[in-house]
Amino acid sequence: MDNKTFTGPCWSTSCFDGANDTRPGDPAALGWHLSSCRRSGGRLAQLQFGARAVHGFVASRLVTTVAVVALVVGLVAALS
Repeated sequence: MDNKTFTGPCWSTSCFDGANDTRPGDPAALGWHLSSCRRSGGRLAQLQFGARAVHGFVASRLVTTVAVVALVVGLVAALS
């Protein structure tokens, strides 16, 4: 009979058998990195965010969007 005991999960982490505590400067460095990423966004990042939001809205409502666009084009053509 084979008696194997379960010793827990067997995955590797980035610590590679060392201490998994953070160094004193790690949270400060992470905070600096995140704030610099936020500052570097600018108008282009806001435009990209807006484009992604519009794309997500239109993609999930494709048939309705096509129908509304066709209705608007039809109204403009009828009023011209």
